[in-house]
Amino acid sequence: MQQPSPTQISTANDISSDQKNISSQHTRKPEVSIRPQKGWSGLALLQLWQYRELLLTFGARDVKLRYRQTVLGVIWVIVQPLLAAGIFSLIFGEIAKMPTDNMPPFLFVFAGMLGWNLFSSTLLKASNSLLANSGLVSKVFFPRLLLPISTTLSSLIDFGVALMMMAVLMVIYRVTPGPALILLPLWLLMLLMIAVGISFITSALTVSYRDVGYILPVFVNLLMYASPVAYSLSGVLTRLNLGKGRFDIFFALNPLSGLLEAMRWSLLNTTPPNLGYLLYSAVFAIASLVGGAFIFKRMERRFADVI
Repeated sequence: MQQPSPTQISTANDISSDQKNISSQHTRKPEVSIRPQKGWSGLALLQLWQYRELLLTFGARDVKLRYRQTVLGVIWVIVQPLLAAGIFSLIFGEIAKMPTDNMPPFLFVFAGMLGWNLFSSTLLKASNSLLANSGLVSKVFFPRLLLPISTTLSSLIDFGVALMMMAVLMVIYRVTPGPALILLPLWLLMLLMIAVGISFITSALTVSYRDVGYILPVFVNLLMYASPVAYSLSGVLTRLNLGKGRFDIFFALNPLSGLLEAMRWSLLNTTPPNLGYLLYSAVFAIASLVGGAFIFKRMERRFADVI
């Protein structure tokens, strides 16, 4: 019987070694394993911080896309609330004669539009953020929570531009803000928390149910009339002889009521808002942001399959 040569033995050993290496590569665990987590760890807050540069990139892209190929550009941010304030001041101030806390109706309404536009624009843009970035959601891994949050950057820029117009109007009408102006960032933060918290839920639902994209704008328009944007809360209750009775609860349940009144108080030094309304708004803001994030993360695992 012929014995194998040393060369044949060496070749066989090399083949066996290669097979073992291939087998070990197949059985080796991946370096990064992406698995759904539960509890607070499921929110992956540290991961959001690690992707902060991507968050800024998303926000800057939204700003560029919004005003691309427009003649007036950022001027639309001033024109829209000016037109809305003019119409509402005519209807509620001149025709309905609603009280405006001894402020010029146009200035009073414009101050309310500042807070309302910040809330509504953030909510509507964030709710559509997943569908607008469906290609990224289905193909690239990154914290999906970044998409709704990134819309706040363009909303804050719009608010800053409109706020400068508000300062010009205050100079024209000779209105001086009071010490409560220092609290303005707090009201803005709570408005954004409510808008982003709700958008976590609506954006996640929009992925599976496109009807949400049609229902939400209608709901937002109705909510504007139920919020003290063009009228003061105390004034409308007194004018309609409602007092703190039957219908006061409907305004109290609206978390925007206290915040919009607080914004006008900070800017125009009007009647201070109800403290109970503000506490309710603060609790609602925290609950909506945290609860919305948990619901978003729970529904996130099926985004790539159905978007």
